[in-house]
Amino acid sequence: MSDQSADGGDAEDPVDNSAESGESPDERPPTADESGGESEYPVETDGEGVVGDHHEHGGEPEYPDPDDDVGGISTPPDDEEMPLADHIEEMVLRLAVVLLVGAAGTAIGLLWASQALEHIWFNVFPYAVEEVPPPHVYHPLELWLTRIKLSALLGIMVALPMFVYQCYLFMRPGLYPHERKYYLAAVPTSVVLAGVGMLFSYILVLPVLFQYFTFYAEGSANIAYALGDTFNLIITLIGFLAVVFQIPLFIMLAIMMGVTTRRWLAQKRLYFWAAFAGLSFMFTMDPTMMAPILVAITMILLFEGTLLVLKWVGR
Repeated sequence: MSDQSADGGDAEDPVDNSAESGESPDERPPTADESGGESEYPVETDGEGVVGDHHEHGGEPEYPDPDDDVGGISTPPDDEEMPLADHIEEMVLRLAVVLLVGAAGTAIGLLWASQALEHIWFNVFPYAVEEVPPPHVYHPLELWLTRIKLSALLGIMVALPMFVYQCYLFMRPGLYPHERKYYLAAVPTSVVLAGVGMLFSYILVLPVLFQYFTFYAEGSANIAYALGDTFNLIITLIGFLAVVFQIPLFIMLAIMMGVTTRRWLAQKRLYFWAAFAGLSFMFTMDPTMMAPILVAITMILLFEGTLLVLKWVGR
């Protein structure tokens, strides 16, 4: 016995009437349930939030320009995601290039280290050649170690431009065009300022310092300058003043990139003076305290001179 109802089988199985009307299932209008009750036609997406009919016209989805602000955050034009391991590998390779250049400069410096020692020794003392006290060597390796240290200073001077350039190449994808312009302008400026700092130390600071040392001990002791200790002080001062003379560049870059302002730096000058004094006493310590005082005064003069120039040009 069939399961039909008593009224003659009115309850029939549902039948697709689209075939009778001549409409294919793909051509018939969507129902309210299929369209969500909001649109007459299906909504197409590419799975990433792009809505439109670009697939129908054969076009590509339109994404925002990376130079424009996306959600309030702008990205550099060449910025791209990289795994951390790739970043570390690139950094190590660029550092290796810098070390190779520095090692080459050090090796070249060893060829003329003896002549450089003699030239520096007879020029840092503010006396005639016959009045310059002779150096004293107190252990067998002192002369060779001093040659290596002086040659390493040449290697650092040669490697400094390469270090700055490799840093630029490493950071370039994450920099905006105006930041690249500032950085490229800073590379030769940094090298020139480092050279000026070394010359300033060699021509002015070291002669004043050794004249003070001689005057300090004159009449009470016979001065016997140790070769190693004396050149340790010379190399430290020359290298440190090469870094100190970067202060104007750091201030200018910070202001140009909007990190700080001249007015704020002027208001906080006492804090900077204290920091300069602390750094100078930390890295250029000598028993007479003359070297750190000279370096601290130099740092303060550079800081205040830069602020004065900025005030004059109206920045």
